[in-house]
Amino acid sequence: MRIVIQRVSHASVTINNKKKSEINNGFLILLGIEEADNQEDIDWLCKKIIGLRVFDDENGIMNKNIIDTEGEILLVSQFTLMASYKKGNRPSYIRAARHETAIPLYTSFCQTLSQALGKTVKTGEFGADMKVELLNDGPVTICMDTKNKE
Repeated sequence: MRIVIQRVSHASVTINNKKKSEINNGFLILLGIEEADNQEDIDWLCKKIIGLRVFDDENGIMNKNIIDTEGEILLVSQFTLMASYKKGNRPSYIRAARHETAIPLYTSFCQTLSQALGKTVKTGEFGADMKVELLNDGPVTICMDTKNKE
């Protein structure tokens, strides 16, 4: 499981010219899922996300987590994060999980993260053609992969 976390001032997802979700201060998280991923990967990432101290304290030091700042989260599925680009110039997405694996894991990720955050995580729509708009704050962008926990 692979994520890209962006600290944002605001972010939104639009599908078919209709805004599906939007947030103010918090995280926009792009999520890539592969076949081998499981609930253990979800639990590890959710704990890391919630504890990540990348929000400024009263002294302007990144020392607060998303709960401290009462931030919001927008979670967007993105199979292209699992791209393999070793051969040629056309990426292969063979590592990306099939729908029957990815959808239940995505749903569980949303539920687990919402529970840890203490409020509903906003989402895009799995498999949809989405337009994601954001204002990266900082910028602060962090990548995590459950295959590289060490």
